[in-house]
Amino acid sequence: MRPDPLNPFTLTLGDILRAAGIDPSDVLLIRHTYKPDGLGSRVEATPERVLAYTREQPHTGKIPAKPPRWWLIFMAEAGRRCRLLTVYDNEGEALEERTERRRYFRLSESELLESMRNRLLIEWSKDPVNWAKGGAVGARFRVVEIADPQVIAFPGYDNVLLSYGELQQMVTDSRYSKWQAALGAVQGIYLIADTVNGKLYVGKADGADRILGRWTAYARDGHGGNVAMRELVTLDPEQPGRYVFSILRVFGPQVPQAEVDAAEAHYKDALLTRKHGLNRN
Repeated sequence: MRPDPLNPFTLTLGDILRAAGIDPSDVLLIRHTYKPDGLGSRVEATPERVLAYTREQPHTGKIPAKPPRWWLIFMAEAGRRCRLLTVYDNEGEALEERTERRRYFRLSESELLESMRNRLLIEWSKDPVNWAKGGAVGARFRVVEIADPQVIAFPGYDNVLLSYGELQQMVTDSRYSKWQAALGAVQGIYLIADTVNGKLYVGKADGADRILGRWTAYARDGHGGNVAMRELVTLDPEQPGRYVFSILRVFGPQVPQAEVDAAEAHYKDALLTRKHGLNRN
């Protein structure tokens, strides 16, 4: 039989669950994202940290009062895509740990869907703010791929050049693990350029933040706390889409802050970013 191009077959998460003998009604889907008050980065998302973060929930929120047995834990990647991290077996709430505001669940890692971990990529619904979904809803989610993530090679610090969309993908997507490791290892001076008007911003990433931590902040809100850039985002939420990111100089983690500060000041002077660019100091 020849495939019908007008009616292409779409593989769903429900197909995967049923093939594994799992009733979708016994499933809860959770979509985690990287954020400062939770799982801050891919490096921080260790199995122990993910478990501790997931089992702690507020009394009222996205998780039902009596959630189902199997918890499928996904990590957000680009757009609405998310990758399966692990599956937990929920044995119910640990009532002895309950506090006035929080409840804790007895979760343990299961062997369920073990071959799919870090390989199963699905597309979440159009309301990603709703990060917990019942299995009946999640069963309709489209499977994007089932494959080992193709690692994207890091080109070297001198060759880094990312659009804002690429930056957002780089800080969250597991395919960029080599980038994340390289940028998380160094302090540095970076450049943000507005592709429409040519204005420049020179910034530094020092201390524990490193370049990855600093750029993760930009990926999250479009301004990273910078006064001029925050004002621009307030006027036009699409403003960050005009930016490209590159690296001017890198420093090892032990280099004194005074040396990093001096390099930042030099590039601001050389590129006139205080007079004609986006630097306010």
